[in-house]
Amino acid sequence: MTDPAPRDAVALAADVRAGTLDPAEVLDQAINRIRELDPQINAMVATRFDEARGEVAAGLPDGPLRGVPIVIKALGTDVAGLPTADGSRLFADTVATVDSTIVQRYKAAGMIVLGTTNVPEMGKTTTTESLLHGPCRNPWNTGYSTGGSSGGSAAAVASGMVPVAHATDGGGSIRIPAAMCGLVGLKPSRGRVPSWPHPVGLSSPLSYHHAVTTSVRDSAALLDVVAGHVPGDAYGAPTPTRPFVDEVGVDPGRLRVGVIRVAPGPFPTDPECTTAVDRTVATLEGLGHEVREVELGVDVIESMATVGTIMGAQLRATIDDRLAELGRELDDDDIEPWTRMILDNAMTHTAPGVARALQAAQRTGWKVAELFGPDGVDVILLPTLPSTTPELGFLDVTDPESMWTRSSAFSACTGVFNISGQPAISLPAGTDTRGLPLGVQLVADYGREDLLLRLSGQLEAAAPWARIAPGFTGW
Repeated sequence: MTDPAPRDAVALAADVRAGTLDPAEVLDQAINRIRELDPQINAMVATRFDEARGEVAAGLPDGPLRGVPIVIKALGTDVAGLPTADGSRLFADTVATVDSTIVQRYKAAGMIVLGTTNVPEMGKTTTTESLLHGPCRNPWNTGYSTGGSSGGSAAAVASGMVPVAHATDGGGSIRIPAAMCGLVGLKPSRGRVPSWPHPVGLSSPLSYHHAVTTSVRDSAALLDVVAGHVPGDAYGAPTPTRPFVDEVGVDPGRLRVGVIRVAPGPFPTDPECTTAVDRTVATLEGLGHEVREVELGVDVIESMATVGTIMGAQLRATIDDRLAELGRELDDDDIEPWTRMILDNAMTHTAPGVARALQAAQRTGWKVAELFGPDGVDVILLPTLPSTTPELGFLDVTDPESMWTRSSAFSACTGVFNISGQPAISLPAGTDTRGLPLGVQLVADYGREDLLLRLSGQLEAAAPWARIAPGFTGW
């Protein structure tokens, strides 16, 4: 049976600090869980168990999350000695030589890095079913998607392999898997978490690093560990006045919540996703918040075109650089058909077109910001997804025409906030008629993760969720 309230990472670290748990014991338990569960879930693509044992034996740093196991998303993030394939056959033999800043900070906090997780090829779809690594399976029902592109990380946490996992978000890739796997997924403000050593060029205005977790306070505690720019970063979010973890449990006051009940743009919204929003509205009103309808005021189709142009240019540069390194042309089986369609489309973009896309992104940021402030709202509430979790195979990377019509809908509620830069969090909000998780999304003004965490913590206390998928054991 599912443990209704397993220990989260903060509680696990407290037990290690108190001496009631030994880090070596925790490590062995995590390794055993991965070995037992991953054959049915396929969340992991590489492990470093021997290295982790050596680090524990040598003594972990006395950081705030000492002894907590974590896995790293295998996309745009390096763990020294592990492959950096980004889910692509074109990069299958590449190996990292250094730890990314975010991995360095996890280790400095005393965390135990166990390996890397499954991703779709180069993060270009909202399900984790690459031809290189195979499909990642949702612990709530293994016939269904985990979402993408942080699907492996979400599956590892939802199945209880590890209590927390690193994730990234270029159009919803933290929030979408969090919603599909019943987890908390926070996309921070632009510039909050560094990406070194990956400059990520043109995609840096859109891509964000953080985590998927079972509790709000774990998300806050992990953000405290990794937040803070690296000198030379192109972006840097405002420094918080106190640790983010201290915001969880603080009364947010009476907030003005603007609700969007259906997905913006032309995408139909499943009634079950709207029902999840309505349930959250009722909880918010019961907590004394003022809730009113608002409109996003952004052309979602134009926003998707903006994302496609910016990230397409980055994809083209990435593939061009790899082919130059290999000294050859692109072969038919180097990349998946869906990625090839994105690349072919990017080949039609011009330098002025990319410049205009970046300008459109800035205008989107200004437009979304107009919703906040003295005459606006404090927080926006909307569905994380416009539709319920799809079965594996619904988003088929070998069928580009099908992907073209199906894939965009899953980021209809999330991608605009990658463009605009505001922090956004997906919270569990019950289940659909099939027993699969539903999620709702809260968005605050730029730099206001503190407000999101206060409100999210209040909602978690008022309407708690099962932290682990049914049939699995929490920490």
